Amino acid sequence: MTITAAMVKELRQKTGAGMLDCKKALEDTNGDIEAAATLLREKGIAKAAKKADRIAAEGLTSVVVKGNEAVLFELNSETDFVAKNKQFTDLIEGLGNLFIESNVASAEEALALKDASGKTVEEVVLGATATIGEKISLRRVIRVKKSDTQGFGAYKHMGGRISVLTVLETPNEELAKDLAMHITVFNPQFLSRNDVNQSTIDVETKVISEQIANDESLQGKPEKILNGILQGRLNKVLQEIVLLDQGFVKDPSVTVANYLKSANNNILSYVRLEVGEGIEKRVDDFAAEVMAQVNK
Repeated sequence: MTITAAMVKELRQKTGAGMLDCKKALEDTNGDIEAAATLLREKGIAKAAKKADRIAAEGLTSVVVKGNEAVLFELNSETDFVAKNKQFTDLIEGLGNLFIESNVASAEEALALKDASGKTVEEVVLGATATIGEKISLRRVIRVKKSDTQGFGAYKHMGGRISVLTVLETPNEELAKDLAMHITVFNPQFLSRNDVNQSTIDVETKVISEQIANDESLQGKPEKILNGILQGRLNKVLQEIVLLDQGFVKDPSVTVANYLKSANNNILSYVRLEVGEGIEKRVDDFAAEVMAQVNK
């Protein structure tokens, strides 16, 4: 059977695969477009599997809000270049719309979710890996709910390099968004001092104690003074990592706690996602790679 350009074009539009791959698939299936699409999908999944050991530490995060529910998620790629690709950003948008209309609250649940065509999100992501040519992976999905009397604030930085959601005690869209921007910039580890775990206190205390012990100018100082210095430095560290103790981004002369008090409001919780945080990124030695090819 003769494979026409129109048939190749139709298959490309249907699958997103390359022209030569489409032509070969049509030849292998005697021009049956549906069978060719299935064959390409099978090959695409095989290609995706070969990319499974690659590190996908770039990509984008997103936050989608609808009514009293919000979803934050992270979709990873191998390079920042692909993260700016329209195919990737369209995928982010589509997944966000799908997630917010569902009840998924984790990446595992999200991957099993089916879209309007009956494909699972896992299949969609595998398909994207095949057509885009890089490993694409859904890493985190977090669902947040609020009551009618509470307020959301959402902010995306640099198109989704960082996404933040805040939940206020009472609705105040401007304040909630300002706090989300603050959290984007200062990346607090804890909401309040009550949330700081003992292991963090222990680690910081140990670090400060060693700094004091190694400071020649403090040698011979009374124990009471050294303890005072220790507590003072520990307090400064906590001011840097606790949201309510940080100087507010719009007015550093007042703490976030005091700013909220002046606005007669309170922040109940927040979520901050940054692309690639916690992933060990691969560092390639380009020169060594080139020499390895030369010496083959």
